[in-house]
Amino acid sequence: MTAPVVVLVGPPGAGKSTVGRLLAARLGVAFRDTDADIEELAGKPIPEIFVDEGEPHFRELEVRAVRDAVQGHPGVLALGGGAVMAEATRAVLAGLPVVFLEVALGDAVKRVGLDAPRPLLAINPRARWRELMDVRRPVYRAVATAVVDTEGRTAEQVADAVLEALELKIHE
Repeated sequence: MTAPVVVLVGPPGAGKSTVGRLLAARLGVAFRDTDADIEELAGKPIPEIFVDEGEPHFRELEVRAVRDAVQGHPGVLALGGGAVMAEATRAVLAGLPVVFLEVALGDAVKRVGLDAPRPLLAINPRARWRELMDVRRPVYRAVATAVVDTEGRTAEQVADAVLEALELKIHE
């Protein structure tokens, strides 16, 4: 079993995919996003999974995708925003280098816009984002080895902060 060198968690707009790709390049490893794995497995975009099969089915796929990725991906791994809410996912993350990318609502809006096709943010996205974060933030913090605040930072600066927080050496 080969575990990831970094697992990124956080809400939509935290920069998990963007920062993850930068980290992977700097560390000389592959990048993997479990949301992309789920879409490939299901053969459709995540919003369609929510509409066609419902959130419980999506969450089952998500737990499976995270478990498979953690067991077989020795690079940088980005998880979907709600993945850490499943107890099974939290169990497979135990002992791994998990970084919570903390993001303020204003930055999240600038990065992804809250009109993007995100199923859990479809109705009153700003209020819903705040509600989700009230529930998720303590869980993100509980699973994290390190917390990196993204506010006012570029993706490159966030990647630097992640490397520093985990004391990882870049691949040259």
